[in-house]
Amino acid sequence: MSRNSLRGLHAAALTGTLVLASSAGFAADPIKLGVLEDQSGDFALATIGKVHAIQLAADEINKAGGIAGRPLQLVVYDTQSDNTRYQEFMRRVLQRDKVDVVFAGFSSASREAYRPIVDQFNGFAFYNNQYEGGVCDGHMIVTGAVPEQQFSTLIPYMMQTYGKKVYTLAADYNFGQISAEWVRNIVKENGGQMVGEEFIPLGVSQFSQSIQNIQKAKPDFVVTLLVGTAQASYYEQAASANVNLPMASSVNVGQGYEHKRFKPPSLKDMYVTTNYIEEIDTPESKAFYAKFKAKFPSEPYVNQEAENSYLAVYLYKQMVERAKSTKRDDIRKVIALGDLCMDAPEGKVCIDPKSQHMSHTIYLAKVGADHAITFPKVWKDIKPYWLGEAGCDLTKKDPTTQYTPSNPPPKS
Repeated sequence: MSRNSLRGLHAAALTGTLVLASSAGFAADPIKLGVLEDQSGDFALATIGKVHAIQLAADEINKAGGIAGRPLQLVVYDTQSDNTRYQEFMRRVLQRDKVDVVFAGFSSASREAYRPIVDQFNGFAFYNNQYEGGVCDGHMIVTGAVPEQQFSTLIPYMMQTYGKKVYTLAADYNFGQISAEWVRNIVKENGGQMVGEEFIPLGVSQFSQSIQNIQKAKPDFVVTLLVGTAQASYYEQAASANVNLPMASSVNVGQGYEHKRFKPPSLKDMYVTTNYIEEIDTPESKAFYAKFKAKFPSEPYVNQEAENSYLAVYLYKQMVERAKSTKRDDIRKVIALGDLCMDAPEGKVCIDPKSQHMSHTIYLAKVGADHAITFPKVWKDIKPYWLGEAGCDLTKKDPTTQYTPSNPPPKS
């Protein structure tokens, strides 16, 4: 996207609704999809691709006849990486614009800022991001990967490959804190030892003390759960200080394509569990990447959040057509049947009816010294099992709550 068109997007998003899918040629009223994503601010680099992916899917669907013969119309706002704007625009799309569904949010903080509003107005939202897990809310579909999919695969692999002493650096908000809890638990279950754990405020960009702490603790590898532009400074600082330790992450590469942006070898021996990145060399991935780049040739990287957002539009289409309705209660009855699946660019995915989270193919991406990506291991059909096993069952009740391993759902 050019600077001029991006400025146009921002201006339109700040002043009113922006329709990105034409309803010309359709007799029926459009189905409105609200898109609240960060097209500017700290997270924009990882999230503009989400908007483009939604546009791509909407255009394909409209060219093929729409959803049950109705055009899909996008109503887009730039949330500017600002949680107050998420709240403002969520109220606007639900109350004024009367959208049928909303795709919204990158950070967990943004999701938790708008989620009570979706619940209050009985809305229906898709959160198309990797996150720390635990949201049991019938108003929410999650297409991103969660810790039991990413850490239960990644951490044992790293311990078997490099050793059992682990140090975690995590962003100091609910994503980092809850993700670190998962790491802690899995390390313990596999007979390992946490030799250090730090929580870093989001605006911090200087890591000299943390680097000294890591060097003193002598871990076998470092788990990096760092978020945003400032915290990304860690990697080149660690390389300059010759930390030279393998890294494990659930967020890097798959979101902010640091391996493309940072100077080699700053991410050497970083291992990431992701459900999609553009280097995946399957026919389905190549086809998705090709049509994405054909529509958006200046897209710097097609990340997992773009793929999650693209497949989410098609998943919503399937829900509406099977329910013969855009009403949330009717769609939830379809979800409860437990057979909502589709063939996505990553592979087959399915929605778990109890948690309304998605199964994934999980790819272990290794960054080489030259920042090339290889895939030492692939895990197919990894289910989002924890919430359902812990007691979240949205087919029976709707607590609209986020749980954690140390604060699980009450057993009925």
